[in-house]
Formats: sequence, structure tokens, C-alpha cells
Amino acid sequence: MEPCELCPRKCRVDRVNQFGFCKAGENLRVALVSLHRWEEPCLVGDRGAGTIFFAHCNLKCVYCQNFAISHDGYGADISVERLAEIFLEQQRRGAANVELVTPTHYTPQICAAIDIAKNRGLTLPIVWNSNAYENPSTLELLRGRVDIFLPDVKYFSDEAARNFSAAPNYFATATAAVEKMFELVGAAQIVNGQMIRGMIVRHLVLPNFRRDAMKIVDWLWSTFGDEIFISLMNQYTPIYRAFGHKKISRRLTTFEYQSVVDHAAELGITNCFVQVGKTAEEKFIPNFNLDGV
Repeated sequence: MEPCELCPRKCRVDRVNQFGFCKAGENLRVALVSLHRWEEPCLVGDRGAGTIFFAHCNLKCVYCQNFAISHDGYGADISVERLAEIFLEQQRRGAANVELVTPTHYTPQICAAIDIAKNRGLTLPIVWNSNAYENPSTLELLRGRVDIFLPDVKYFSDEAARNFSAAPNYFATATAAVEKMFELVGAAQIVNGQMIRGMIVRHLVLPNFRRDAMKIVDWLWSTFGDEIFISLMNQYTPIYRAFGHKKISRRLTTFEYQSVVDHAAELGITNCFVQVGKTAEEKFIPNFNLDGV
């Protein structure tokens, strides 16, 4: 991190003394440790996924539901040693896995914590839950450490990526990262209903962008076939600064979402999670209260 080139922005700042785009310093910062039941079924188990929410982010999504931690940086600084302890505490709680949420800007520290925890008996699968705006070279550090990748491929349109997340060249960058992730973990492996290795690629369908969503699905299917899982989400909620952008200032319609789901089915995709019912509600947003930190 001296200089920092962990993500595609390559800010090259010395994070010991200054901040780059993501505003993360040299120390790990965590906002919440929880057992999270609202993930894909193969990640949840009986008690929930062992989520750890990190503060800061290398995107600036105007509709981010976690803006308090991603944009504002709310959280508590912890040591690498403490993070390793948290991993083991999640295992003792009966979590199905250790799920690292928005972890990219802390990759070196997380790798060190994983090594410590595994030497002390951690056996849970490690899940890397990211926005896919990543460098393949940084992802290489995760070889042998991360078991499951859970990237959210957000945009096909570069214009949308720039306008809504300040992320130039997003699709090309994200697809290269996702291909690297697949290289690292291979085809999905499910044992007794639980994923122990592999990749689930999420896509949050945005209002007015259903055709872009279909193009993302096309790319995933043509690239990976049924060796990965796809998760199509309908939970978009216009919060934070979304109302300043007309195209995404409303909720998704049933037609928009269902047309993407139907498109996936027409392609022949069967390893696909879909959402039903009312998921676009703020009650599903975690309460970032430093529990478990």
C-alpha cells in the first residue's frame, strides 16, 4: 500500500500518510460482524453466512444502501490479529462461511488474517463479496486463501458506470476480474446444499437498464456456461443520491425484472437464483452498529 495499486484506480498514494479514492487508511476498518440470512441459499446454511462488513469502497454508487460505511467510512479500526479472531468467532457461532463484504482495499491485511486463522483451526470456506472492480494481480494474492467468489457485476454500459459509480471502463475491468476469479476457484462445488467452492455472480437489475442486464447475462453464459451460478436481484431501492439521476430515481418494475429472468431461462440457464416478493425495502439494509467488532 505504499504506493497503493490494489484496485484499478491505482491511486499510488502512501496510505500510511494519505488517502486515495476509497479513503481507506492503512488499518482495517469494520462496521459489522453478523450472521446474515439474506444471502443465496447455498451460502446461508442453518445459521447464516458469517458476514464481515468493511468500511470504505473503491466505487461511489449513488444508490448504495450501505453508504454510511462505503462512502462515509463508519466503522472501527482493528488489527490483523483481531480480524483473525473474528474469523474464528464466526466459526464457533456456527456460520456457514466467512463472508468478506467489500474487502478489496484491505487485501494484504485480510490475507494475513486468513493465514493466522487457518493456522489456528479455521476450516470454513472464505467468501469474497466484491463489486468486481478489481485488479487480476491483486486477486492472485487470494489463490489458496479464498474458496468462493461473490462478485456483483453492476454495469454493461460504461456511461452508466461513470454516472452512477464513478467507475470508468467498468465492464471490461469487471469481466477480466471475474475471469480471474474463475481461474482461481473453478467450477461450483455444492455439498449437502452448501457451496464449498466456486463462484456466484450477482447482478442488481436497475430501472431502465433491463437490456444491459440481459447483455451481462449473455456474457456470463457464453463465458462460463453452467459452471457458475448467477444471481439476479430485484431489490433495487432508490435511496441516498439516486433521486438526482432520473433513470434510476424509481423502483424496478415487475416487467423489467421478469424480462431479464425470462431471458436467462430462454438461454438455458438453470444455475440461477431469482428473488420473489417485496425485497426492495429498507428493512433489509443491515444495521451497522459495530456488533461483533
